[in-house]
Amino acid sequence: MIAAAPPVLDQGCASVPVLRERGQREVFCGLTGIVWLHRKMPDAFFLVVGSRTCAHLLQSAAGVMIFAEPRFATAIIEERDLAGLADANEELDRVVRRLLARRPEIRTLFLVGSCPSEVIKLDLARAAQRLAGAFLPDVRIVNYSGSGIETTFTQGEDACLAALVPFMPEPAVGAEPELLIVGALPDIVEDQLLRLVRDLGIARVSCLPARESRELPAVGPNTRFLLAQPFLGDTAQALEDRGAVHLSAPFPFGAEGTTDWLHAAARAFDIDEMHFRSVVAPGRERAKRALEHSRAQLEGKSIFFLPDSQLELPLARFLHRELGMVPVEVGTPYLHRAHMAPELAQLPETTVISEGQDVDRQLDRVRASRPDITVCGLGLANPLEAEGFTTKWAIELVFSPIHGFDQAGDLAELFARPIRRRDVLRV
Repeated sequence: MIAAAPPVLDQGCASVPVLRERGQREVFCGLTGIVWLHRKMPDAFFLVVGSRTCAHLLQSAAGVMIFAEPRFATAIIEERDLAGLADANEELDRVVRRLLARRPEIRTLFLVGSCPSEVIKLDLARAAQRLAGAFLPDVRIVNYSGSGIETTFTQGEDACLAALVPFMPEPAVGAEPELLIVGALPDIVEDQLLRLVRDLGIARVSCLPARESRELPAVGPNTRFLLAQPFLGDTAQALEDRGAVHLSAPFPFGAEGTTDWLHAAARAFDIDEMHFRSVVAPGRERAKRALEHSRAQLEGKSIFFLPDSQLELPLARFLHRELGMVPVEVGTPYLHRAHMAPELAQLPETTVISEGQDVDRQLDRVRASRPDITVCGLGLANPLEAEGFTTKWAIELVFSPIHGFDQAGDLAELFARPIRRRDVLRV
């Protein structure tokens, strides 16, 4: 076999000093991750221990009809709990028993902590252990924090997946190398990527999270893993602690990003270079053709990313490399240099890279640079639009299928549409 050589990149922003911001932040909390995670694991249930605010957030974010039977709920801390008239652990046990009696199909129950001070005082990890003793082997009880004190809302998924790693079994002695794709993806996108990986000749491949929450793949020194999402730092560390090897690669956005992501797997598994090219060529060409539709609106346009989801750097690389946009500043809530090294190397040296948030200062820089489009949170979009700026809701990029070859055109269109709308309104 001929091992493919890694792509040669210039330094780009790899050595550019990072502007670190520590001030007022504008983000959702980690509970938001439940909105997509509960759809990914249909045999799991997410029980948030929190306040009425937590319940309102989940209901509004998920848009669940009152007639639906959702796979999440909130155990609300009420006045009698705060007054010490009830034992919080006894109350939690009672709620869990009622829930599992009503929903016998649940195979994994996540106890999700939140940020109210009374919740922080509860030892939910110990509660999970106590409840596991009562309900195993029928129901696995897992605890993680979805607190709004975390860096950004996508870290809810990171905390959830990291909490699952200790439950992943050890591989059999002498097991062949296996590829693990890490990160929650829409089923159709996951199926597309799995098909490409298997067409390359990598037969042993699995995903985290698994669609059956109790059917977790094995992990150990024979595991090679690719991150599908850029906000999974804790999960990656937990996997590496188990001996798994991270395959460094750009994230699978666009034709180039998806090709390089698959290339990392091909190199790790000694896939013949000519075979790799023949497998990815059809999808790569489809993606390139799909991108041409949006290039006229986006090429040469400037873009400013305010920190929100940790998707900012990979998306900026995609827009710059494949659609000719000019990233003025790319802000991210947290910069994991090792995971982002392939992305930073492909951004122009003129790009300002900022980590963390100070909303007022960043808005001043938006006003000074006057970008063609600003990617920001919902709370900032309308005020900026009122000032004459064209904006893109950052959270839409989290909820939309944007990974892989077949979604490249749709991803580009998410950025072209605001520009097109602005041009129509100006006429």
